Formats: sequence, C-alpha cells, structure tokens
Amino acid sequence: MKLRKKRAAAALSILLALTFGTISCAVKTVGTGDGESQNPETSVSVSVTDEANIADPSAEDATQPSTQANADKHVHVVAAGDNLIHYSVFMNAKQLAGGNGYDFKPLYENMRYIVEDADVAIINQETIISQSNPVKGADGGPLIFNSPPEVADAVIDLGFDVFTMANNHLLDFGLQGLQESITFWNDKAKTNDITVLGAYLNEEDANNIRVREVNGVRMAFLAYAEHINGFDELLNGSPLRVIKNQEEDVIERQIKQARQIADVVIVSAHWGGEDTFEVTPDRKILAQKMVNWGADVILGGHTHTPQTMEWLTREDGTKGFVFYSMGNFICAQTDNFNVIGEMPDFDITIDGETNQVKLENVGVIPSIVHYESPDFQNMKLYPYSKYTPQLAAQHGLPYAVPRGTYTEFNWDVINNIIDTAIPKEFQKLDK
Repeated sequence: MKLRKKRAAAALSILLALTFGTISCAVKTVGTGDGESQNPETSVSVSVTDEANIADPSAEDATQPSTQANADKHVHVVAAGDNLIHYSVFMNAKQLAGGNGYDFKPLYENMRYIVEDADVAIINQETIISQSNPVKGADGGPLIFNSPPEVADAVIDLGFDVFTMANNHLLDFGLQGLQESITFWNDKAKTNDITVLGAYLNEEDANNIRVREVNGVRMAFLAYAEHINGFDELLNGSPLRVIKNQEEDVIERQIKQARQIADVVIVSAHWGGEDTFEVTPDRKILAQKMVNWGADVILGGHTHTPQTMEWLTREDGTKGFVFYSMGNFICAQTDNFNVIGEMPDFDITIDGETNQVKLENVGVIPSIVHYESPDFQNMKLYPYSKYTPQLAAQHGLPYAVPRGTYTEFNWDVINNIIDTAIPKEFQKLDK
C-alpha cells in the first residue's frame, strides 16, 4: 500500500490500533540518495494487530503459529516510458498555470487511476531539472532539455514511486546541470516516499542498490544507459557516475548483489535506435544476460517508439521478462509512432512455500499523447480505453510544425501501431 495515496485509511487504522491494540513501525532503508552511506530515502511500514484480534483479543492465543506465515505475497506494478518534456509540453503547462509558473497535473490526470492502482509505479524521467539553467525543450533548436521543477511535483502527485534517470540527456547542461538535477531529486526523495536512481553523486552512491519493501516483498531497482549523446567524456575525472550498458562486469555484479538482498530485481535499460520498431540483436543478447544474472523484469526505453516484449528463459528453466521499449509517456513529437506509448502492467507473486518469484498477468496498457491544432493545444495523456475515434480525428499531429515524416493519424493508425509493437497476448486494451 502506498502510504501517501491512502492517508485516510492509514489514519483510521492507526486510530483503531491505538484504541484496541498495538502499533509497530519499521523504517526500511532503501538506498542512498545523497552519496552518503546512510540513506535519506525511507519506506515506512505501519502494521497493526490482526483485525480478528482487534475485534476479539481472546480469539487466538498469541503463542499459536500464524496461519499466514506461508501466505503468498503480491505486488501490482505499473511502469511508464520517457517523460519527455518538450517545449510544447511545458508551454501547455504554463498556459494552464495562468501566468503563475507551470501546472503539469492536468496533462497527466487521465492516467491517475492506473498509476494509483499500482503498489509500485515506475517512470523514466528523461529530462533533467536544473534550476540555475534556463528551461529548454528542444524548442526548434538543439535537442537539449531542462525542465521546470513543477514536472516533479506533478508526477509524484500522480503516484509514481520509482524514478529512473539513466538516459542520453543527462549532460544536456553539463556536469553542473546533472549535479543539480541529482541533488534536486535526492531532496524530493527526502520529503516524499520515492526512490531515485540511474545518476549518482559518486561511486559509493552508484553501488548502493536501491531497495523498496512493498507488501512484504523486497524490490531492487537498477538503471543503465547506452550513451549520453556524445558527452560521456565529461564524466572523466568527475565524481558523478552513470553506469553504461557497455560496463557488463558492473551490471553483472550489481544484478547478482541485488538478487542476494531482494526478492525481485527490476532493471531499467536505456538503449536502441530511435524511431523504429526493430529490436536490435545486441539488446536481445544483453537482455538475456541480465535475466541470466538474475533480473526478473527489464524495462526498456529511449527509442521513442513502442516495441515488442517477450519471456526470456534461464538455464534452470525459470524466466524473466523484457519490455524492449516503452516508448514515450508524454512528448510533443510529430511522428505518429512517437505519441503511442506502453505502460507495462503486471503482478509479482512470491510463493509463500518456495519463495519462488512468479510474474503474472503480464501485459501492456497502450497510452496516447493527444494534442490539437498546429500549436499543440489541449495536450493530454489518455489510456487506450479512454481514447476514441473522434479524439483521434481531432489530433493535431498531421498539421503540427515542424512537420513529421509519418503524419497520418486516425483510429486505424493507432491500432496498427499497437498491433505492430505489442503482441496480442500482451495487449490490455480495456484498462
């Protein structure tokens, strides 16, 4: 249960516990957010006495073994692709704020029920937040990004718990911009129940594996990037650390360490060529290695297109799962495949008898970035189930400037893209 999402229920439980029973509080350390050995990010677990005992304290002798000792544990997970804040995205937010900063929340609001329904929600924050630098969103010039801090407030409010930052835009404003962004997100982690990873203040921080305990399940998160737009050498001699996909020895070590300290290992991988549905052989090879080393789920990003997914089998017969690319969550791109994204949606079950990890109900909720007119007005995200042929007919993509290459857009185009990228067995079109 996400405490910030269910404060009223939590408050009621605490009141009942104070009245009728006992309360135990455990603070779980989850990986550092500031490069120190003591982690400021915490997940607070509040437990109250069994409901049956609250109703009748004498109903069961405390010395008797619990019938729940070997119960299965369940976690419902949702993920989202690149939170890509183009110029027209933040201009919509600026207009919504009425001249007082930026209000991104209405852009995401249609997705709230999906994110809040998850026990854990994961997103890739594609753009840095560096408050000493100007806000940029590839506004007709170089493809560099720096987003307003209100973006963070919006996606935290929406219900995301885990934020990955390993991507190719980390050094768009140099080392200073990256350091400011890491510090910004670490500060957010101190005041919110969130986990942040993928870019680190130093080597010690990079090797401190982030772990969240959810519904009794310990979940480890790791994140890696293929490149940083040619600025990789800026990191030479700097304490700042981003782990690259090519550092397979580091990735192997970290996944195996995560396997030792957690029940479930989820890896975010920023990789592949942009604007394509093709999954390159090198990614398939690395994905199989990650699963062999102990990854249970791989969440791919970077291509700005939705891509396929599959089960990967280890030598012992157990399996992991890879989503090769989730595409964009939000953006203002102008090719039709850029505005269709994937939201992985699956359940993790830990068998109470064997401790075996099982992935169940694995699939994808398609998402659509909607905007209208040539200047990207009325921008909003929609899940497929809430979108309509009428909205598709109003989409501004065919008329947007700068003009894309694949500009046809209608209900059939949306369904063709979904069928191209997402195997039928994994399509969740009604959620």
